[in-house]
Amino acid sequence: MKLVILDRDGVINQDSVNFIKNPNEWIPLSGSLDAIALLHQSGFRVAVATNQSGVSRGLFDMATLNSIHEKMNRELALVGGRIDAIFYCPHAADEHCHCRKPDTGMIEEIGRRFSMELVGVPAVGDALRDLQAFAASGCQPILVLTGKGEATLTASKQSSEKALPANTWVCKDLAEAVQCIIAPKD
Repeated sequence: MKLVILDRDGVINQDSVNFIKNPNEWIPLSGSLDAIALLHQSGFRVAVATNQSGVSRGLFDMATLNSIHEKMNRELALVGGRIDAIFYCPHAADEHCHCRKPDTGMIEEIGRRFSMELVGVPAVGDALRDLQAFAASGCQPILVLTGKGEATLTASKQSSEKALPANTWVCKDLAEAVQCIIAPKD
């Protein structure tokens, strides 16, 4: 089985400093749904790993989060794509849970759910915490420059504390990342 792990906000859909609080605010990034469809059509299983502290902060409830994900799945189905599983952490950073990225609990749970080792599994994110969780779990971290990606890359060049994990691939967007995943360059 082939697996890819994706962060949600800033990778699949537009991100917002005010959180994505309802289905109307969930707007796919250009080309992202087609990229996921290409993964699916190329035999990959797709899992989403997303921090959603807006639940803990009271900005939206679980029913609303489910509605957002239902919209994402409906729009993906229209282009022949599918997400096989969505994992989320509803906790705020100050709750110090093990599932919130950059911790690895959510990523490890994906490995258990799909009954596979995560070594080398492509994992795409736009924030340093995504990449850190992916790398610590053995995945191949891939930074996209959408969402927080440009700022993440810039910060990594200015501070060793914010350096990208070793061997992180950098791609313009999810569509480019998927091309690198499907046909990796040596």
